[in-house]
Amino acid sequence: MLRQHTVISRLESWTPSKTRARAGIASVALAAMVAAMGVSTGSANAAEFKFAGPLDAYTLDPHAVSNTLIFAVLSNVYEPLVRRNAEQKLEPALATEWKQIDDLSWEFTLREGVKFHNGNPFTADDVIFSLTRGKAGGIKSNIASMASIEKDGDYKVVIKTIAPNPILPNQIVNWFIMDEEWAEENGAVAPGSANNSTETYANRNVNGTGPYKISSRDPGVKTIFEANPDWWDKLSGNVDKATFFIIPNPSTRVSALLSGEVDMIESVPPQDTGRIDQTTGFRVQAGNDLRTIYLQPDVARDELIFGSVKDKNPFKDVKVRKAMQLAIDTTAIQKRIMRNYSTPIGTPIGIEVAGNTSELATPVAADVDQAKALMEEAGYGEGFAVTLDCTNDRFMNDEATCLAIAASLDRIGIKVTPRAQTTSQWAKQVNPPEYNTSLALLGYSPFTYDAHIFMTSIATTRDPEKGLGSFNIGGYSNPKVDELIVASGKETDPAKRTAQIGEALQIIKDDVGFIPIHQLKQLWGVRDGVEVVQPADLGYPLRYFKVAE
Repeated sequence: MLRQHTVISRLESWTPSKTRARAGIASVALAAMVAAMGVSTGSANAAEFKFAGPLDAYTLDPHAVSNTLIFAVLSNVYEPLVRRNAEQKLEPALATEWKQIDDLSWEFTLREGVKFHNGNPFTADDVIFSLTRGKAGGIKSNIASMASIEKDGDYKVVIKTIAPNPILPNQIVNWFIMDEEWAEENGAVAPGSANNSTETYANRNVNGTGPYKISSRDPGVKTIFEANPDWWDKLSGNVDKATFFIIPNPSTRVSALLSGEVDMIESVPPQDTGRIDQTTGFRVQAGNDLRTIYLQPDVARDELIFGSVKDKNPFKDVKVRKAMQLAIDTTAIQKRIMRNYSTPIGTPIGIEVAGNTSELATPVAADVDQAKALMEEAGYGEGFAVTLDCTNDRFMNDEATCLAIAASLDRIGIKVTPRAQTTSQWAKQVNPPEYNTSLALLGYSPFTYDAHIFMTSIATTRDPEKGLGSFNIGGYSNPKVDELIVASGKETDPAKRTAQIGEALQIIKDDVGFIPIHQLKQLWGVRDGVEVVQPADLGYPLRYFKVAE
């Protein structure tokens, strides 16, 4: 293992701009890395698929945290009652059918004959257990609308919601069902923590009902999936073994693709898209990405914990927040940093998300002179210093975006010190319950394709008991927004609901509690002969992937 990590470390120091001799050494090292990982460098079997990304899921616990990458990995292993198909439409999974039987009740008929990977039968008791466990974990915001659950025999459950909820099926596509008996036997009844500070058996072990089992895992290095021969459904693709490699260095990841060591990579650096497209046998697959990137200042504390101003918090003043927004030239970031693989946006949610509009999505144009004037009006004409917490491995060009934002804010006297960390370290600091940040660069993808999940988990006032606002990192709070969130959550008239969401988003935009930067494109590098489905919610649905003979 030590040798393996040493090889990876050497690879991370290599870039294409080095000499040809250095590149040759790196190619040898890359082959050594793959060999050390136990993967053949020969031609791939038709049913074997190898892919790589910049970071790993930092936990395998399906109820520990609402995290896009964790959902992407675990959706191949665990299953919800309702899932999305290749076209992102809802379809049956562990529930064969569902219906709303009154304003507060949804009835789900469960699939019979399903077994967990260890052979235990799936029943209504597992669904009930998974709701209780989920509400105690970091996904509680996603399932906060569910008040209780009762079973009607072993294969039917009735879920009661706190208020009328017309979109409950959309909200539970990432609520994965765990085996109650397995959890009890292994001391994993309680979920792990969102910041990964607690260790449970479920952090490193899985037992789902899904199409794949995890047969081997070396955290931060590789995860091997093998098809579940007893799965209740059938694979649409032909992948019976998939290996997911973690290659943080972008150049090394591209080299792994072009050398044939992997069939696909995600998070292609925009500057390398031409290199891949111009290499025979490879292509860049650019798809829509629901994820938006935004800044969120700490508006909850009376004093910044990582700032130069003492005894007060400049971010509590909306003039300062507006000045920050006006100072950041998101169009320049789009062109220079993202190579046009992003779109500046006016709200922290994507334009495709239900509830957003073209008017709301229109970004605020940069105006440095107006920004300076607002800083003077707020009493901060001479500026102040603050630390910006961001990741360096989570999404496309995250650290470069962080540095560009710092340079923009410097123009109005806000001296920003970027603190870029790996996602695992960043999460321990920024995530609940500590929220130890004064200014953070964040990303969010509303897996329901509906704005309400963003509002209940991020834009509403924090309420730990109800599981609301869990990932409202900066502590934004507006009572009117809270009222509209509650109202839209139970409104069954589509037109009225859309109007309520729109009003809430307009207030959020005017308050500048969130400073939108851009909506991303997702870029995958793919070898010819490989067919992949690229959902906008950033999943890896291996059951659809095909590798040609």
